[in-house]
Amino acid sequence: MWLPALFLVLGLILGFLTNITIPDIYANYLSIAVLAALDTLFGGIRAQLEDKFDQKVFITGFFFNVSLAAFLAFLGVQLGIDLYLAAIFAFGVRLFQNLAIIRRLLLEKYRFIKK
Repeated sequence: MWLPALFLVLGLILGFLTNITIPDIYANYLSIAVLAALDTLFGGIRAQLEDKFDQKVFITGFFFNVSLAAFLAFLGVQLGIDLYLAAIFAFGVRLFQNLAIIRRLLLEKYRFIKK
């Protein structure tokens, strides 16, 4: 269950220790891809805590979310509008919802909240 979180921390450490810079023209794409990946990661953790985790759903959801977010950003650039903001809003809302549910599930699991 904690394997995805471990690799998230490992990836963050590697990212901070390397000196790789992303060109400004790709900043919107990368920010949306990271947000979509985090949304999928926390959705997977939530599903694991609810005993509903399915690896196929997780993997396909990850690639679909990242691809859809990047496509929205690309389409927005082609149309000259900030369409990537829609993806940021959608993934941001889901991210906070998943975190809230994960917090509640962990509190219930360790009996900090009475049922």
